Amino acid sequence: MKQSGSIGFKWLPIVLASLVLCSGCSILPPFTKKLPGNRTFIEYWPPDPNRKELRLAVKDNIDIKGVVTTAGSEIFSKTHKPAEKDAPCLAIARRREVQIVGKTNMTEFAISPSGMNEYFGTAVNPLKRDLIPGGSSSGNAVALASGMADVAFGTDTAGSNRVPAACCGVVGLKTTYGLIPIEGVYPVEPNHLDTVGPMGKDIAHTVKGMELLQDGFAAKYAAAKAAKPTARSIRVGRLKLKGTDPKIDQAIDDALAKAGFQVIELDESLSDKFEQAKKDGTTVAAAGAWISDERFQFALGVTGRTKSVIRLGQITYTTGYRSALARRSAWQRTLRNVFENVDVIALPTLQKTPPGLPLLDLRIGILEAQVLQLQNTVAVNFAGNPALAVPVPLSGAKVTVTSLQLIGPQLAEADLLNAGRLVESAVNR
Repeated sequence: MKQSGSIGFKWLPIVLASLVLCSGCSILPPFTKKLPGNRTFIEYWPPDPNRKELRLAVKDNIDIKGVVTTAGSEIFSKTHKPAEKDAPCLAIARRREVQIVGKTNMTEFAISPSGMNEYFGTAVNPLKRDLIPGGSSSGNAVALASGMADVAFGTDTAGSNRVPAACCGVVGLKTTYGLIPIEGVYPVEPNHLDTVGPMGKDIAHTVKGMELLQDGFAAKYAAAKAAKPTARSIRVGRLKLKGTDPKIDQAIDDALAKAGFQVIELDESLSDKFEQAKKDGTTVAAAGAWISDERFQFALGVTGRTKSVIRLGQITYTTGYRSALARRSAWQRTLRNVFENVDVIALPTLQKTPPGLPLLDLRIGILEAQVLQLQNTVAVNFAGNPALAVPVPLSGAKVTVTSLQLIGPQLAEADLLNAGRLVESAVNR
């Protein structure tokens, strides 16, 4: 990927200010093996082909009883003991007939939006091998896109479910903050941002994933479908942001029009507030890296890139963390006011197509900063609202798919998935 020195210098303050972070859940089968080539999984348990149960993958920052939770790090893989119990988010899956197929790869400590992992290797994007898979739930997205799983449990602190879903052409749901328990999940910023949510190869499977995380969700989804069976009854607020590739904006508009939503253009003042919330959310997420991982800033078995993020998180924590949090209530109020006039907000998940993998590791810092600028996800985490990433067709680009992000009021997961169902049905006709 060609990157000039001037571009790197321009993005350097963003790297210094923060690097986006993300978090995730799974269940222990009878045997394990490491994949020899494809680094989609850290631990892989091949499913029984004679069984027809749902295949569930779990991000490796979620505890599974009897399995080491590596959080994508060499130091954890070599020093941690197997988890003594499951993370609570696995409780429903344990009671259902599902096949847990493995613990998926991720970026170390869920810190990087690119999806790259220097120790375990980087999962290969099935859409185009030379593109990043997106992070931090990279293994989840690749497992779904390549057909190795039907559903995945991931975590989302600043976009960790939605960014890889957008990069790999699958569905990712960021749940309302506090809805799904995050105990037993290795943290990034648990006090304000960390969430657990499902990813799926399509909307129907993402719904099934949500059913495994929240008792009674199937009934909520059925009610949402019955209340608004067609797109004509759903008001969509279209948010446009500066710097977005016109082809991607057009793809989003085409998908909304094809579905038949009532589209309402949102005021430019909301775009300005969204951009401020993006900066504030990134600041809080970066500071979370310092709060959660301070003890690893000089540790052997932690990559230099991760250590630099932790140290830079300290700077962010001391300079911007409290002031960013002070603006959080106003941003939440802004969104509540918007949702008095629209049912969901629509915008691209990524402002451009996924970047290419860097030729040299030395360029990774620039790459992470680039992905931070491209993603439209962290402002949602900062508010605590749910959001859904849905693939839609894209013309005239290096990949044939981009991602529509739908943002809803708090606890509107069923309504978002219903709207996503209508988009998916329309674009796949």
